Amino acid sequence: MLRVGLPTGSLQEPTFALFAKAGFHISGASRSYKPTVDDPELQIRLLRAQEISRYVEHGFLDCGLTGKDWIENNGSDVARLSEMTFSKTSAAPTRWVIAVPEDSAIKTVQDLQGKVIATEAVEMTRRYLGQHGVTAVVEFSWGATEVKVPDLVDAIVDVTETGSSLRANKLRILETIMESSPQFIANHTAFADAWKKAKLEKLVLLLEGAYNARDKVGLKMNLPELRLGELLETLPALRNPTIGKLAVEGWIAIEVIIDEKIVREIIPQLKELGAEGIIEYPLNKVVY
Repeated sequence: MLRVGLPTGSLQEPTFALFAKAGFHISGASRSYKPTVDDPELQIRLLRAQEISRYVEHGFLDCGLTGKDWIENNGSDVARLSEMTFSKTSAAPTRWVIAVPEDSAIKTVQDLQGKVIATEAVEMTRRYLGQHGVTAVVEFSWGATEVKVPDLVDAIVDVTETGSSLRANKLRILETIMESSPQFIANHTAFADAWKKAKLEKLVLLLEGAYNARDKVGLKMNLPELRLGELLETLPALRNPTIGKLAVEGWIAIEVIIDEKIVREIIPQLKELGAEGIIEYPLNKVVY
């Protein structure tokens, strides 16, 4: 049995979607922190992302998916098996930033000397300030961190994807402390166990395959063989296609994986180049 910790909160939905594309369907999460999964060799536990790396390090979990930020904040000694950049709203890393009121006199990190800072990532913030020779009071924030400046604290360290929430609260980003993406981690002892290591490697392979397939589709088409060079020259996005001969003389079959966002532009061009029988299909996994 492999004990897997998965995050609750904003990462839960995209994590479950990733596992589903990888072939693991999780159910019952709305009623229990012990949901079921259609693999008898996996045992899922739902926990706050902030806690998962500690439980993995101490062996209560064999592995888990959590943010790089919380691994760093906890100082957890774990095996990092994979990094996959996804979140609730985008495929970009999240950022931990120092933010101050728009009209604040604080312009640099050094200006935080002796100031009061609120954040959930206390240890990360203290280490960052220490690297810049700054001593400040770093308070733990239980939430709603943006509303604490300027009445309660001088600055905050908070996580953002787009910065829109900070701007809405009339805050200015001073510096980025770190970028963070979800990482799949394992306990060192578990990873040294032959069975668990093999299971972990298979699980990571499937998760990475599902991650690689995001925002991509497959295209199939038939094309007059004489127009292949023209097609590849005109549409460089169709790199490394699979090409096969058809039973009909002078025609070839082409199959390729491309970014979904450019399909609407490419299909009319393919038709103009003489392609026929064009088929677009979704992908669950791309294993390199």
